[in-house]
Amino acid sequence: MSSAPLRILLVEDDELFRLGLQVRLEQEPELIIAAEAEDGEAAIALVSQVQIDLVLLDVGLPGIGGIEACRQIKQRCPDLPILVLTSHAQPSLINRLIEAGAQGYCLKGIASEKLLLAIRSVTAGASWWDSAATKAIQTAFQPLQDIAVKQDSSSPLTQREQEILALLATGKTNPEIAADLYITPGTVRVHVHAILHKLQVSDRAQAIAVAVQRHLIAPPRI
Repeated sequence: MSSAPLRILLVEDDELFRLGLQVRLEQEPELIIAAEAEDGEAAIALVSQVQIDLVLLDVGLPGIGGIEACRQIKQRCPDLPILVLTSHAQPSLINRLIEAGAQGYCLKGIASEKLLLAIRSVTAGASWWDSAATKAIQTAFQPLQDIAVKQDSSSPLTQREQEILALLATGKTNPEIAADLYITPGTVRVHVHAILHKLQVSDRAQAIAVAVQRHLIAPPRI
């Protein structure tokens, strides 16, 4: 039995770009564009009117703009994932998007295959940041890493990522974590990839060590 399609709210003021994106995304059988908006105010209204699984959001919107729209959407629907798609890559912008609650960031020139992977990753509960954004995130979080980081106040990890990392610290495998959290092993792998990416480490042991040092998870019991 096939699963229900992923319903996307596409927020983009460039009509031609929005149309091209809609055509490409709806080539995927599991994706549909459930609603469209040309500005932040319309997007905020739509999340309360239409059943949405993901917001694909441009930053350079007229009116209140994409960052404020992101913030207000997350206030109304905290669990609704938002993937930002824009032509801008300034570190200050990316830092503001993180603070506004965005789960991911892609440049508009991204290959369609990578965009689809980003959409699926963010919808699964992971985060997605392209290479340019990753460098900016590292820069944004470095000052916080250089001082005593207070409990979770600067955590780059989502709540789900911290939960999975804590289970990794107990020695559990991906299938065991998947069973505990009622998700698929593939979803766990996506989360683990995001954790390693965001903590700037190459393996799980390093991720656990960094997370304990930064007070993102409790030290594993021996």
